[in-house]
Order: sequence, then C-alpha cells, then structure tokens
Amino acid sequence: MQSADVHVLDYLWRSRLKNKGHVVKLIAGLVLAFSIFFFYTITSAPRLNVNEFTYDDLLAAIRNGRALRVEIRGKTIATTLSEQDAKGKEAAKGKPKSTQISVGRLPGIPETDLVRELDSAHVKFSGYPDSGNGWSEALLLFGLPLLLLSLVYFSNFKRLGQSGALSFGKNRAKIHDQSAHIDVRFEDVAGVDEAKAELIEIVDFLKTPEKYQRLGGRIPRGVLLVGSPGTGKTLLAKAVAGEAAVAFFSISGSEFVEMFVGVGAARVRDLFEQAKMKAPCIVFIDELDAVGKSRTTGRGLQGMNDEREQTLNQLLVEMDGFDTSKGVIIMAATNAPELLDPALVRPGRFDRQVVIDRPDLAGREAILKVHARSVKMADKADLSTIAARTPGMVGSDLANVVNEAALLAAQRNANAVEMRDLEEAIDRAILGFEKRTRVMNSEEKRRVAYHEVGHALVALSLENADPVHRVSIIPRSVSALGYTLQLPTQERYLLTKPEIEDRIAVMLGGRGAEEIAFHGVVSTGAADDLQKASALLRQMVTRFGMSERMGQLTYEHTPNSAFLPTTASMDEQLYSDNTAEMIDEEVRSISDHIYHRVQSILSRRLEDLRVVAEAIVQKETLTRAEIDALISKKEAGLRKAPVMEEQIQA
Repeated sequence: MQSADVHVLDYLWRSRLKNKGHVVKLIAGLVLAFSIFFFYTITSAPRLNVNEFTYDDLLAAIRNGRALRVEIRGKTIATTLSEQDAKGKEAAKGKPKSTQISVGRLPGIPETDLVRELDSAHVKFSGYPDSGNGWSEALLLFGLPLLLLSLVYFSNFKRLGQSGALSFGKNRAKIHDQSAHIDVRFEDVAGVDEAKAELIEIVDFLKTPEKYQRLGGRIPRGVLLVGSPGTGKTLLAKAVAGEAAVAFFSISGSEFVEMFVGVGAARVRDLFEQAKMKAPCIVFIDELDAVGKSRTTGRGLQGMNDEREQTLNQLLVEMDGFDTSKGVIIMAATNAPELLDPALVRPGRFDRQVVIDRPDLAGREAILKVHARSVKMADKADLSTIAARTPGMVGSDLANVVNEAALLAAQRNANAVEMRDLEEAIDRAILGFEKRTRVMNSEEKRRVAYHEVGHALVALSLENADPVHRVSIIPRSVSALGYTLQLPTQERYLLTKPEIEDRIAVMLGGRGAEEIAFHGVVSTGAADDLQKASALLRQMVTRFGMSERMGQLTYEHTPNSAFLPTTASMDEQLYSDNTAEMIDEEVRSISDHIYHRVQSILSRRLEDLRVVAEAIVQKETLTRAEIDALISKKEAGLRKAPVMEEQIQA
C-alpha cells in the first residue's frame, strides 16, 4: 500500500467520524432496504379470495368439472374455478365471475388420492413450497440479518474510534505543558556535571531568547544526548524542561514506525505542528536510533525499510524547516550514535552532541545522596564507601542498590538502612542472590576455598594488583561457586603493561592454587578465569601492541573505526596465516610466563595458602582484616589498604 492510499483512507475514516450525515444516510438505507423486501414479499405472494370452502367442496368441484387449475402449496391448496361454474351463489355476493379459492391441507395426510382425482378429471395441477406472506416471516428472513449487520457495523465503528485506529497519523507524544508542572530540576540529576554545564545555555535561551536574537546568534536546533543505558538521558531532558518551565513533548522513536507506509511521516508532521503551536517547548525523542538508523544499511531486501526511511526523511525535512527563533528545541537520546544517519547529525539538525558518561567516584557518591533523600539512612551508613564499591554502575543501578537496601532493612524490621544492608544490596546487584541451598560436599568446598584464596594471595603479593576486600565460598550465581572482591586505590583510565600482566596473574591464581594444593589435579572451576585471561592476553598482542615480537601494530578490527578502509569488512582477516601462527605463539608465551610467576608466588606462600583456605572452609567468608590476621608477619609488608573500585574473580 502506498503512502497516498493510506492518507486517503485516513482522511475518509476521520471525515466519517466528524460528519454525522453518514449515520443518517445509513439509517435511510436500512429503511429503504426493509421497504423493498416487504414490498417484494407482499407482491410476490398470490392474491387469494378465501371463501367458506372445505376440503369436501374442493373434491366436489374437481369431480363436477368446475376446477380449471390446482396448485398444491406448503400449507394450502389453491383452485381456480371456471367462469360459468362460478355463477349462482358467488355472483349473488358480488364476487368476480372467475375466482380463486384456497383450502387448508389435511395435516399429516398425503395428497395421493387428490392427485388421482385431478388426473382422472384431467385438471392441470402443480406444486411448490409455500412462500409465505406474513410480516413476521419477512422480518425474520430479511429484517433480522440487516439488523445484526447494522449492530456489528456501529460497534466496530465506535471501537475503532476509541482505540485510535482511525487516527494513524496522530503523534503519540506525551505532552507536559506549563500547567502540568515538571518538578525535575538540575539538582535532581547528579553525576553529570559536564553535561549539565553544556545544557545551561539551552535553558537560558528558552528563558530569554531575545538575548541571543539581539546579536543574531542561532541556538542549536537539535541536542543529541549520547550515553550508556541508565545514565540519565531522559531525566536530564526533563530537567532542562523543568528549569526552563516550558512545554515538554516526550515520545519514543519506535512509536513513529508502523506497518503502513507513510504513517510515521504523518506522525512526525503532526508532532512538529503541535510543537510550533506550544512554543517555546522541548521535543524529546527517546531511542532515536529506532527511527534514525543510517539509510545505507539494510537495503538488501527491496521495500523492507520504506516506512522507516520515509519517517526519517520527514524528520530531516521538519528539522530543516522550522525556525529556532520560535523556541522549539529538539532533544534526542541514543546509546548507539554510530548507527545514526549522517544527515541527521550534521550541523543544522542535531548539531550538538552531549556525552553522558558513566559517573566517576564523586559522581556516584552524589547520585547515591540524591536517591538516599527518600530513604531513612543510619548515621554510620557511609555513602562514599558504597560509591567506591560500585565502579561502572550508572544512575539506575545506584538507585536500585539504595532501593534494595531499603527492602533488606525492612525485612529485618530495622528502623534505618545500615551499612550491611547496602553491602548486601551491592552483592546482590553484582553477584546475584546467595545460593544457600546449593550444598557442596567437603572435597568441592575445599577445592573452591583453595581456588579463591589463590586469587587473594596473588593479589596480595603483586605490586600493581588491586587490594583484596573480601573472599567468600558462598555460591551466588549459576557458574561461580565463590568470589574474590578487590577494591582499587584510585580511578584508572589507562592500564600499563605491568598492570595488565598483574591483573592476568590474579585471574590465573585460582588455577595455580588448585594445581599446587591438589598435586596437579585441576577442575573446571577456572573456566571463567581462563576465558577472561585469554581475551586480555590476545588484546595485548593484537590490539595494544604490547609484544616485542609482533611490533607496534594492530591485528584486529576496531569497531566503528573511522580509519577502516571502505573495502574492508569486519570478518576480513587483516593478516596472513603465518602472522596468525605468530600471534598464537606470542599469546601462549606471555601466558606461560605469567603462570610461572603465579606458581612461584604460591609455592613461596604455601603455608599461608593452607591456613587461609582451611579458615574459609569453616567460616565461608573472610574480610581483609581477617586474612591479614591469619597470614604470617613476614607477608604483612605486602598489605595494601582497600579504598575504591571492585573487580570480581570467580
């Protein structure tokens, strides 16, 4: 179906709703139909002159030769009498000379004798079912179906109007105007100070547009908010509208697209028309990539993307066509900016991109304070420590941690949320619920204990490893039977080669401890550690250029790289088979070197490994302080104080 057809149908349906004359025409048509059918029923039935004739009179008329023609019907027998035989009694009553009489058929008795009489008298006869001439029969046969069709028509028509099916082209944006006050402010959005600073001028323009128009400046037509899911893009857009006290249109990109071609474009037009009428205002499109994907992708099947492309084309036209001096600002959010069409992000449309990154330590603490306003916190609850334990978490994750802690405190009937509730909430968010019902036998429990203590002792022995915070052998997920928590001392944005090697050594510490403690017999418990270590080792060689043998080159595709040749695909190998063998050999060489270091460390600290592992078998969980109390004083100089971020080695 082409877009023009959709628009015509949409117009006709909406016009029918608005024009009550169609209902009058429908009723008139039904009345006319009833009249035609009733007239046909009455005129098609034979006009009978019913006299006081009995079945005996009928037989007598046949035998005396007075019957000219007989019609045997469903319930009656009609007979036409001759002109000369109709004289006498009938003429005296003013009846016509030639008449037709009708008598009732005898119920349950066949007409075999009557047929013999007619045949012997040489009377013409015929038979057919009685057509009926009653109003009740006509109403039953013709009126009732028409009535049912009318009811179905009106009910479907009303239901379509209520469900919005007759308004395909209407936009589905949620509108918050000035009367519906938006109570979100910049102070309610924490951890994104840089993004808020970039949006201040948008708020200033919406409040005092004449200040910019006086000098001829042009405010950006579109602001694209880019960030990971849960970083607060939608909340930040609401805060801009709340600070400026203007109308706010909120719609998702997927709500533009329908199965009918042209509907999305009509909704875009309707959205911008309403926005211009409510200017100054903010139009916020969430998940822009649902409608704004590049038009050069996905064209393998003809016609598959007609609707999305027409919607995108209309959005491009509307963003080019409106004047920002009227105070209409377009804001959009996406977590995949690389998928957007280049025409959409060029200057003049979405000409400003605001990156909303994951919050750092200070940002996480600020976000926790915002969400802790509505929760009764204990005096000893330290949000800075909780912020240090939640690296990589975004605003939605931190809000979930605070809420989960409140639920845990309520379960134990506490008066306030304490530190242990927050700690348990973090463990649940990162590791999952404790699997207390998963009971391990004594041999498995000892093996898991040695595995986790191996991680911890290697981390305590290496200079660049993050400090250990807690070790536990309580299962918390399907695959991990224990875990080791580490807290870095500071925020890190770069990793050096020694730091990466020490991180890999900690990953391999569990396998090394098993091999030493159980005399070379290893288990499947190190599968996840080996997978992570292998990925990091290969990146050292193929991506980071940290191999002297392979040189300062990269041997893998960088996703969405602007320097990738246009003829190269992501599946194409950038190096020869000989180079692939060299890469495998170099990865294996580095891995063997690091694993040898791990075995050396654990062999020197074999007694510490045994003492801590046997203790954790009994207690199931050990903190850093408890581990320090167990290991020898000789190793006490290798302690590192835990402060900030967390890594999990299962």
